[in-house]
Amino acid sequence: MATRPEVIDLTDVDMFVRDEHHDAFSWLRANDPVYLNRTVDGDAFWALTRYRDVVSAYGDHTTFSSSGGAMLGGSFRNETDTASGRMLVASDPPRHRLLRQIMHQVFSPATGERVQEHVRSLVEKALSRMEKNGGADFATDVAPELPAGALMAIMGVSYEEAHHLIGLTRRMLGYRDPAFGDLGSDERVRLAEIQAEIFEFFDDLVRSRRRAPGDDLIGVLLRARINARPLDDEEILYNCLNVAVGGNETSSYSACSGMLALLNDPAQLRLLWKTPDLVDSAVGEILRWSSTNAYVQRVALRDVEFAGKHIGAGDVVTLWNVSANRDEDVFPRADRFDIERRPNRHLSYGSGIHRCIGAVFAQLELSILFRCLLDQGAALELAGEPERLRSNFILGITRLPIRLAGGGR
Repeated sequence: MATRPEVIDLTDVDMFVRDEHHDAFSWLRANDPVYLNRTVDGDAFWALTRYRDVVSAYGDHTTFSSSGGAMLGGSFRNETDTASGRMLVASDPPRHRLLRQIMHQVFSPATGERVQEHVRSLVEKALSRMEKNGGADFATDVAPELPAGALMAIMGVSYEEAHHLIGLTRRMLGYRDPAFGDLGSDERVRLAEIQAEIFEFFDDLVRSRRRAPGDDLIGVLLRARINARPLDDEEILYNCLNVAVGGNETSSYSACSGMLALLNDPAQLRLLWKTPDLVDSAVGEILRWSSTNAYVQRVALRDVEFAGKHIGAGDVVTLWNVSANRDEDVFPRADRFDIERRPNRHLSYGSGIHRCIGAVFAQLELSILFRCLLDQGAALELAGEPERLRSNFILGITRLPIRLAGGGR
């Protein structure tokens, strides 16, 4: 039985940076699975930590609304999100269904082929540089090539533009991390300034494409109609942001977490080297293990009794994927990294209609990376202490120095 941590505050970023959150979630799943997280400033939000409760809330759109946005804000009191009903991740049915139908045009087999081509080329070049130099910072020199290749294919941008955009979205999601800028200013102001830069980037793209829209994301959004009405500029920009953020963080940060897990478990690493057919299974376990998108936010639309607790209309409710992915009732020996785990019904992409629309591409990117690593055949080892992103929303690694150990695998 897990011992109750002295304090459980899921806004405590340090707990996530020190990788101590799993102990808290283990205790909550067993003792208080629908937990009211109170904060020092008097705010509060509900935290769902069991797999079955998280899946249930994902599927109950009439009770738990996505319109408040996916991420807890500076205040946990319900505030209207400016993207509400305009961005896929911040929409409920029927609006969500209409937006998703539009976005599905982008995530086509043809685009998937372009993603595969770009990602493989960039990864092979990055691994060649790593081999030539005897090592690299995997978090900055290799992993970002996954979203870079995907953004080039999905948005039709150049390599330089893709990396510029990745830098912007990382600053936005890493607004609490000194690695991504000065923390001296107010958090809300800092976030607003970064978002303005991102929207300026997309606005320039949209302006340049209006005359001749292609078959990329921008072109699809420019041609889109909902009830015979074109999307307005803000709707286009918000959904560009949705794709950029979702595509950047899942693949890149999951790749880092997966590499670290393999380096920390030589038996699993050797098994993967000896059995390349396990790559797809390994990617599934990497996604479960990393749980890069730690939670999503919902807002209760009505009073509801949920798993023995009264949740009031307007209350903020958080669905903790990272906890559900370690639930022993669904994942036997959940604290063990096991690349042969089957079945593996992880929630790292969400669930139901809110399952990540780019999940297939993210899976493809990660598979390409680890197949390329197997093809390279180099023995790798840690060359320094990893550093974690200061966030309780995106669980990522910002520094992962590795080196070639010599002698091959």
